[in-house]
This record gives sequence, C-alpha cells and structure tokens, in this order.
Amino acid sequence: MPGTLTVATDKPAYPPYFEDDNPTNGKGFESAVAYAIATKLGYAKDEVKWTVVPFNASYAPGPKQFDFDVNQISITPKRQKVVDFSAPYFTAPQALVVPKGSKLTNAKSLADVRSSKIGVQVGTTSYDAVKEVIKPDTDPKVFNNSTDVVTALKQGQVEGVVVDLPTAFYVTAVQVPNSKILGQFAKTTGEHFGMVFQKGNPLRACVNKALATMRRNGTLKRIETTWLSKVVSVPVLR
Repeated sequence: MPGTLTVATDKPAYPPYFEDDNPTNGKGFESAVAYAIATKLGYAKDEVKWTVVPFNASYAPGPKQFDFDVNQISITPKRQKVVDFSAPYFTAPQALVVPKGSKLTNAKSLADVRSSKIGVQVGTTSYDAVKEVIKPDTDPKVFNNSTDVVTALKQGQVEGVVVDLPTAFYVTAVQVPNSKILGQFAKTTGEHFGMVFQKGNPLRACVNKALATMRRNGTLKRIETTWLSKVVSVPVLR
C-alpha cells in the first residue's frame, strides 16, 4: 500500500528485541531501530505496518510481502545469494549459558570449558564460535533449531549451550529458570544482524543511508544502550 512501510518479524517477538510480544509499541531494541529508520524515511508511526514472517521464510528465495524484515537475522554469504541485507545494525557477541547443577557453573576461563559437552544450533555463528573459540575436546552436540537447543539445556542433555548474548538473557530470564550466563566471547565471534530485503529492492539503499546517519549522530548507540545495557556487564571468557 502506498504510504505504508511494511516491516516483518517472527512471532513470538521476544525481549530484549521486542517487548510484550508487540512490535508495534516501539519498545525493545529492534522495534525501536525499525521505527527510527521509518522516521528517517519519512514515515509516521501509524504508517508502519507489522507483519508476521517465520524466521526461515524471511531469507528464503522469492518475492517478499514486506519492505524489510528485522529479526536477529545474521548476514551470511549463503543468504546474500537470494536476498539483500542492509548494513549491520548490531553485532551480537556469543555467550555460554549453563543450567543449574552444571559442572561448568564455576568455570572462569575457556580452558575450564573445553572438556564439556556443549550444545549449539546447526549452521549458526554460535556453532562457529564453539569450534573456533572454545575448541572443545569433543565436537559440540548439534540441534536443528533454537527450541531444541533450549530443550537440551532444560533436560540436561548438555552442560551448556552457546547462543547470541541478547538471546542468552531471554533464555535465562524466561525459558530455563535457574540457568545463568557464564560469560561472553570476544566480539570478533559475533553475528552481524541486518535487515532483509527482497533481492534488488531499491529501499535497501535508503535504509543504509538512514542507518549511517543514526550511527553518526548517536541514535543507534542510544537505542542500544536503552535496550541492551545488560549486554556490556557480562564478563568475557578468555
């Protein structure tokens, strides 16, 4: 519809990226970023329409029923073959989450973790971080999706799991009671999140210009500080 900016994300839309499972309220990191971009593009808040698109469908080949999708989607060469990405709006460091009773609860370094059974989602930057940073003695236990990773943590199938740090806060606060974030890894292992566009969508250039302005004038940093302030307080495992 002319005069409307259609933005997609998955459901549930969870903290700290969205609040109250309601992208329209402007609360949460990605909701706030989306509305700030919309403002830069000349759209009023009531001209932004949200639509639900499952995570895997967002970067699948083919026509899109949205202008852009914002849903912690990592920029990867494979995905870039079939969709376009904006410039990164956030680099999420990876983190290790351990359940109550894990032998890793008191680990202080990467060396303390290497002999443990670590769970991770297949094909993710988290998997790369386990292999390249932790360098475990045995291969990590690989799961097909994030739900299976969380289930494995709950059921004690693994001694810890690696996910991006903002997601780790959600896991420990909501999904797995009494679990804790043991630590984060250096940002070089992080996932670069970008907005997804249908291949060839000219709006991408406009969004990149808006992001560049927001980065330059401090808007992006202020939004990050507002919604992701806990991220900086987590110790780095070395």
